[in-house]
Amino acid sequence: MGDLNQTSADSFILLGLSNVPYLQDICFLMFLLMYITTLSGNLLLIIVMRINPKLHSPMYFFLSNLSVIDLCFSSSIVPVILINTLAKDKSISRLGCATQMFISLALGTTECIILAVMAYDRFAAICKPLYYNIIMNKKLCFCLAAGSWSVGFINSIIHVALTFQLPFCRSHHVNHFFCEVPPFLRLSCRDTQLNDIALYISVVIIAVSTFLLTLISYVHIISTILKIHYSQGRYKAFSTCTSHLNVVTLFYGTSIVIYLQLQSRYSHETDKIVSILYTAVTPMLNPFIYSVRNKDVIETIMNNLRRKQNL
Repeated sequence: MGDLNQTSADSFILLGLSNVPYLQDICFLMFLLMYITTLSGNLLLIIVMRINPKLHSPMYFFLSNLSVIDLCFSSSIVPVILINTLAKDKSISRLGCATQMFISLALGTTECIILAVMAYDRFAAICKPLYYNIIMNKKLCFCLAAGSWSVGFINSIIHVALTFQLPFCRSHHVNHFFCEVPPFLRLSCRDTQLNDIALYISVVIIAVSTFLLTLISYVHIISTILKIHYSQGRYKAFSTCTSHLNVVTLFYGTSIVIYLQLQSRYSHETDKIVSILYTAVTPMLNPFIYSVRNKDVIETIMNNLRRKQNL
């Protein structure tokens, strides 16, 4: 009997956001609009950065990495949500679930590191302007980007492997809208202490350390900006950082809540709401946060629109 209880199924049931019909329709439309906006905004930003030579700088190189991450991150989750919201069969195969968990965790980790790298880039530009091109050379930029992606995928492999070696004997109904590590740990009848420790270590080493590195960078940036005598110079220097600060606050604030919340305070509904913010809302807002206050991006878009009208 014990063997039957611990037999692993070939699939899981994602319960989604709601089982109320009219709320399902609202959720479908909401996620569809956010997904279309995410694709359009990030693709437009990538194209603009490619066609404008002024945007071929380290800052925009890392920003293009961020846009690729947001595109892939959203595409690994939102289409599954759209299908499961309206479909009667809300099951997802074990392999499909592991793949989704691997991709989303890898990209989320990579984004954490890329955001810290972008903070370092702003530190070099504002605090070491005379040596900026020497510090942020092409080789270093490539190594930082490649390192960020490598750490993201290695971290994801470890956690997905640890998660799917567990027996899920309590239930195969996942009270979530996509395959994420924390909800799966609560389905296992085996002690998940090793998984919990690995998860917390990962969060501290990657998320918390990159956040602290970002914070340290901005302490130096703000200190340098305050030493600028002209108010216009201070405004121009700080305006190059505000977009990044907004993205950092939005991303770290939501993702750290999910992975560091106490078991006694865990709430499925809170988990879902916060997850929506960093899986769908953040990838949608990032390109607009970076482009609205960026004159070069706006000018490139407007110039290309004028050319098309004149043709």
